[in-house]
Amino acid sequence: MTDKMKNLVVRAVSGGVLVAVMIGAVLWSHASMGALFALLMFGGLYEFYALARKCGCHPYSGIGMGAAACVFITCYWLPTLDVEVIVCYLLTLVLLVPVLFIGQLWRKSEHPLADLGATFMGVLYVALPFGLLCLFDQLDFFPQPQWSRAAFVICYFLIIWANDVFAYLVGMAFGRHPLFPRHSPKKSWEGFFGGLLGALCVGGAIAALSWGGVAWPLWLGLSLVVSVTGVAGDLVESMFKRTAGVKDSGNLIPGHGGVLDRFDAVLVSAPFVFVYVSLYFVWFR
Repeated sequence: MTDKMKNLVVRAVSGGVLVAVMIGAVLWSHASMGALFALLMFGGLYEFYALARKCGCHPYSGIGMGAAACVFITCYWLPTLDVEVIVCYLLTLVLLVPVLFIGQLWRKSEHPLADLGATFMGVLYVALPFGLLCLFDQLDFFPQPQWSRAAFVICYFLIIWANDVFAYLVGMAFGRHPLFPRHSPKKSWEGFFGGLLGALCVGGAIAALSWGGVAWPLWLGLSLVVSVTGVAGDLVESMFKRTAGVKDSGNLIPGHGGVLDRFDAVLVSAPFVFVYVSLYFVWFR
């Protein structure tokens, strides 16, 4: 067996295990899903701060991890928290800002603004999207009582995976025109539209299996949002890695690299999906 074939086997096996673990955690309970996403969040944040250091920044990793935990916990328990508790969390996050600024006075850093920016950016880029995934499971997005709340999280990932798989296959077979050669030379417009078609097909299948007239416009629009922003997330991660001069953000997932490599589409698409679904039901529900 050649090295390329071995890598494909390792990638397929580890990817299958990851999919099984994620679906199992989401379906088991809200707590198991939160635990999994929390682990992924801390792993991704660790990788992000490592990339920042390779780029010459020196982020406050400890404070960044603490702020990320506050953001994640707030999202996880938001529907059940009292207003007073939410205010306490927000005040804690607000106080972190001047504390970090004051801390720079004793820190011998040549680029204090870059260090502070990298610290806050890690929280927004990694922690917030994983926190929003927990909100997907908590908020009642479905007007149809037949759907469980966990179904939305699973369907969201199915659309992302379909977009990735179809983009890869179509790009390998027909890719001729580079999509964004500056940051990802291998991605093509053919692969982009192939991924979009795959996402729309899965979104349409989900709509066909659901109930109520709201299903088709909701899921096809969601598939479009996921596909476009997911590709943007992939390109953003490629930009970070290229700037840091590394091939992968980590090696946690055999054959796939690190958490940021595997969940790059989620990190950018999750906030857009949250806003899209929230506004959709404000306007049309």
